[in-house]
Amino acid sequence: MKNLIILFTIILTSLSAFSQNFTRQDTLRGSITPERAWWDVTYYNLAVKVQPDKRYIQGNNTITYTVLEENDVMQIDLQEPMKIDKIVQDKKELKFTSEGNAHFIQLKEKQKKGHEYKLTIYFSGHPREARNAPWDGGFSWRKDSNGKHFIATSNQGIGASIWWPNKDHAYDEPENGTHLAITAPKDLVAVGNGRLKSKEDHGNTKTWHWEVVNPINNYGININLGDYIHFGEKYKGLKGELDMDYWVLKENEGKAKKQFTQVPMMMNAFEHWFGPYPFYEDSFKLVEVPYLGMEHQSSITYGNAYENGYLGRDLSDTGWGLKFDFIIIHEAGHEWFANNITHIDVADMWIHEGFTAYSENLYLDYHFGTEASSDYVLGTRRLIQNDRPLIGVYNVHNEGSSDMYYKGANILHTLRQLVEDDEKWRSMLQGLNKEFYHKTVSSKQVEDYLSEQKGVDLSQFWDQYLRTTMVPLIEYKVDGNQLQFRYKNIIENFDMPVIFIVNGKEKWIFPTGEWKTKEFSSTIESVKVKRDFYVDSKEMHD
Repeated sequence: MKNLIILFTIILTSLSAFSQNFTRQDTLRGSITPERAWWDVTYYNLAVKVQPDKRYIQGNNTITYTVLEENDVMQIDLQEPMKIDKIVQDKKELKFTSEGNAHFIQLKEKQKKGHEYKLTIYFSGHPREARNAPWDGGFSWRKDSNGKHFIATSNQGIGASIWWPNKDHAYDEPENGTHLAITAPKDLVAVGNGRLKSKEDHGNTKTWHWEVVNPINNYGININLGDYIHFGEKYKGLKGELDMDYWVLKENEGKAKKQFTQVPMMMNAFEHWFGPYPFYEDSFKLVEVPYLGMEHQSSITYGNAYENGYLGRDLSDTGWGLKFDFIIIHEAGHEWFANNITHIDVADMWIHEGFTAYSENLYLDYHFGTEASSDYVLGTRRLIQNDRPLIGVYNVHNEGSSDMYYKGANILHTLRQLVEDDEKWRSMLQGLNKEFYHKTVSSKQVEDYLSEQKGVDLSQFWDQYLRTTMVPLIEYKVDGNQLQFRYKNIIENFDMPVIFIVNGKEKWIFPTGEWKTKEFSSTIESVKVKRDFYVDSKEMHD
């Protein structure tokens, strides 16, 4: 039966892929092609010159890579209308062919297994302008209230190759980091990821050199230009002193100094729940941008109008969502889940968004208590649509449902109830960040790790909640001192225990797909399922 279920799942996945009309470009973007698999990127040295008046950029990216298997064709990604001007290795220009946004470089030098090589790609063009940043990303070309240029990139989903050439797949991060040199008009400040190492004055322009020493996901690399002012503070964290820097428009310095007092509060809560901030070497920063915000690694971008909530709105509709600035808390939570632990395939993006949406109520738990956190995460259930499974189609750059945010959070909140011991739950979350520190992972790896730590096979739990849209329904009947119950809307063998509150007292109940009966010592006067489990319930009457 299990093999039949697996086969049926594969067939459904194949039909889903077919029905969504995936193209050759989707495969080139979303899969580990032979032209990607043979080499491991270890470092990006990216230089970009931004010409705001022309909305034009040009630059070069020197890629350092190690050969895993001998090959002579390399795939690099760069999306139109950006153009590759030339590619050079060992002072020799290389030929390449293009298939849409994928470019195949013919290498001249024999690529020896285990050896390290470099090549440089020169590029230029008018990059795609963001239509609805950060969701429909690209370059945001804006001006501040004083008429000065205010520019930022955001490219999760659409891909880093929207503006610079790279291996645009999540599975391979440059493990030795990235150097980012941004050249901009002299009256602007250029902010990138990591630490500012130096500045060069060229008269009409300046070049700002930023360096990241940790692995970094491609979409997390960003550039920001504005009439910025800088301030910062030292945070005494679990791994020592952490530099926390803030780059905001001069006109908003006062607002920022007031609002950003929440940053140490965030760090206190998240280091408590998840373990040390993963990028002490690269510092932590918030950078003001002309869109809502994004989780760029060590360079969180911020545009929440210096208000609590989500642009002043409480997503949970409970009041608790106005106790914190959504962008500070949510986007910083991604430093642990997205930047430290990164999905291998975008189909597993729930790892990023589910855990990070869940981090919002853990922030509340730390500062305001467990009831507040429960109120909040349960309040977000009204946002769940159950339109599609949380996990998308693999190898074609396909995300799952947007329910990955708050269905994901409620799944994890349910799992917390099953763990029972909050210190054990905390150790599991910390263990995730330790076990998969600076790694790319699959959903299956995360699922298996949490199952192992719980000491129970959670396969049906994960399959039910991640791979179907069905919400388990508990039907129950009361007859004197007897409680009858069963599950509906479940996959085969789903048997998650839940807590019933019977006559005001919590009792563990173990439903399956078949009717079961439990007797109590006295007549049942009141009964309900504890609210913290993501299930529906219905009392049945004969």
